[in-house]
Amino acid sequence: MNLNRLSYFAAVVDTGSFTRAAERLGITKAVVSHHVAQLERDLGTSLLIRTTRRVHPTEAGIMFHARCGLILREAEDAFGELAQAAVKPTGTLRITAPNDYGAAVVAPVVAAFAARYPACHVELTLSDLMMNLTSGKIDMAVRVGWLPDSSLQARKIGSFRQILVGSPRFADRIASALEPDDIADLPFISNTALRDPLVWEFSRGDPDRRAVQMQARVAVDTTPGVLEVVRAGGGLSVLPEYLVANELASGRLIQGLPDWSLPSGGIYTVYPAARFRPPKVTAFAEMLIAAVLQQN
Repeated sequence: MNLNRLSYFAAVVDTGSFTRAAERLGITKAVVSHHVAQLERDLGTSLLIRTTRRVHPTEAGIMFHARCGLILREAEDAFGELAQAAVKPTGTLRITAPNDYGAAVVAPVVAAFAARYPACHVELTLSDLMMNLTSGKIDMAVRVGWLPDSSLQARKIGSFRQILVGSPRFADRIASALEPDDIADLPFISNTALRDPLVWEFSRGDPDRRAVQMQARVAVDTTPGVLEVVRAGGGLSVLPEYLVANELASGRLIQGLPDWSLPSGGIYTVYPAARFRPPKVTAFAEMLIAAVLQQN
């Protein structure tokens, strides 16, 4: 199959117009129209709905466009890999990471990577939503917590503790809470980005496990937002150690139930399914792993 036709079709969908697609590609509208029509004939299905104002993909076109992105990115990376061989990474590196971990850990690594490899351009997307890695628009994701089963390629590069914390405003009540049940009535800040933000299982050795149902005084949809409410004295919450270590060391936050542990989460690099990874991805992953190991 002619890969140019895939790029022409993808450009039409991305721009919503044969004219704008031709302008982006630097060719004539007639060439774009001809090759897209030939692609539809080759596939035996309509990919686009053409109107006087805009071009829209059909249901089949939407599915095929998602695949095209991945195919074209892999082709681009394959040519780049052959051309560059073992030289320094080049091109655009697109990474996604959660808001909290991305800002605290990934962003400094991005800065170091950009300084080390000036031929690379980095696009870092911080979002607590899991972006679709099969679209071909993301080279690598950093994810924390617990990974769902998927066909993606993942590697665990570290782990983190979860800690019950509160502001000094609650110092007396935190100090008097010796058992998990003692915190059930304390004001709690729930993180609605989590699957089950109000039930927490504490353990003190394998046989001694206690699940506590918390009562939310405030609900926040991002982990950094939860931290700010806790800092301001809104209540207690469970937060990852990488986000609160400095706060605990400085006394701005206090740990609750220090003799009890919460389940640890994992730190993962996740990649689209592919036969190879471009040098830019491998180089960044190595720098991130080094940073995680240094923290631990």
